[in-house]
Amino acid sequence: MRTLARRSRGAGPLALVAALLGLLLLLAPAASAAGGLSDAAATLKKGQVYVAPAMTSRFSQSQADALTKKIDKADKPIFIAVIPDSAYAKSTLQDLRTLVGIDGVYAVWHDGTLDAGGDRGAMGAGQPQRIAGAASRSNGGDIDATLNSFVDQAAPQTKGTGVNHSTSIAWVVIPVLLLVLAGAGVFLLFRRAKKRKEEQARAELEQLRRVVDEDITAFGEELDRLDFNPGAADADEAQRTDYTHALDSYEKSKRLMDEAKRPEDVKQVTEAIEDGRFALATLSARRDKRPLPERRPPCFMDPRHGPSVKDVDWAPAGGSARSVPVCQADADRVAAGLDPAVRTVDTDQGPQPYWNAGPAYAPYAGGYYSSFGGGLLPGLLVGTMLGSMMSSPAYAAAPMMGGGYQDQYEGGDFTGADFNAADFSGGDFGGGGDFGGGDFGGGDW
Repeated sequence: MRTLARRSRGAGPLALVAALLGLLLLLAPAASAAGGLSDAAATLKKGQVYVAPAMTSRFSQSQADALTKKIDKADKPIFIAVIPDSAYAKSTLQDLRTLVGIDGVYAVWHDGTLDAGGDRGAMGAGQPQRIAGAASRSNGGDIDATLNSFVDQAAPQTKGTGVNHSTSIAWVVIPVLLLVLAGAGVFLLFRRAKKRKEEQARAELEQLRRVVDEDITAFGEELDRLDFNPGAADADEAQRTDYTHALDSYEKSKRLMDEAKRPEDVKQVTEAIEDGRFALATLSARRDKRPLPERRPPCFMDPRHGPSVKDVDWAPAGGSARSVPVCQADADRVAAGLDPAVRTVDTDQGPQPYWNAGPAYAPYAGGYYSSFGGGLLPGLLVGTMLGSMMSSPAYAAAPMMGGGYQDQYEGGDFTGADFNAADFSGGDFGGGGDFGGGDFGGGDW
């Protein structure tokens, strides 16, 4: 398991924090040995995996250590507890979240069941439960296989970074720091958290930049293949207008991508590409003397295919069937029982469809479909990571990602008990948070 020094990032004020904490521990009365959730929470703050003593015969220390290393390598705020069924209550999951005090994804194994939940700053509403259900069904009663499967699936879909334990501990002694450091230490902690978020945003933007640049290039190549000469004798004013519109959209998409500073800025880029591709489709129809195309969403399988021509029933791998807009080529593939030409992007887990590649792709997809109503894309993405996030009320209300989602906290942030319980979804619990003292009713786990 990780120690408090695992992510120590320099001496100075943080060294003083450690010294002050040591002094406080010497002066404080001995902690209660009540066990239960209090012990679990203390362990999770250090290593992100807790195994109750009564469960070590079924999930060994070596297995717990291996799982801890996997979470540590993923650098994600994922917390897992293995407890006996006698210790489980309806509020266990949320009580554990409250005591650990860190925005993240939480899972509790008990009696052959894996319950999971998460803050919306870390994962879309309902997604932890779906991942836990899939892991449980595919691995039966094997605790080790189920938990590893859960982490493998949850890690790429969890926002934020792993826990900075030195920062979390510093929050405990903030009142002392205010007196001793006159606010300097607090400023350092906030600056470090801000820097961590900025670094993550830059990494997500660069990830998106490679994909969006490919889309822009494909759009430019389509413009070239059109081989349209505005000055040709057979070119009329309507055709010239369409061509100018498409060309302007192409230049606009390049400029906006060059100017992008945050992942959500990508939404404007894909909006411009979608608009330009429709202008190209209209110009092509005019030149061929065909009826003008209906303004339809881009092909769901790959927006680079251009505007869709019809809706077909289709089910993604492991998902339920839904009606999706597709281009003619993909419609023919689906009708023939073949796989459509899905847009995949590179991830740490290998190539993935853009809708399962992580929350950074929400603005990418949102821009392509923003002109067709806010409810269209979540409906198309039901059962996928992006669909879960986009279907939440917060997505529709916040100014990010075209509707977008933005939370006060992000995965890995230390919140203590100061968090909105409505933003923590998962498990079978009531109001949560009312855990009454240090004895959580499980006795000695």
